[in-house]
Amino acid sequence: MARTNFQYEKRQKELARQKKNEEKRLRKLNKKEQTAEEPAPPAEEDNG
Repeated sequence: MARTNFQYEKRQKELARQKKNEEKRLRKLNKKEQTAEEPAPPAEEDNG
């Protein structure tokens, strides 16, 4: 019976994790840039 290659599985899992973290980092970076470009609308003041 063939044995599973745990090193290969571990490496694939590690690569998937790195890819996911990189995508997350890019999303955060894009979100940060987007908020910097678009100034927040002024808050409405309630003087009533």
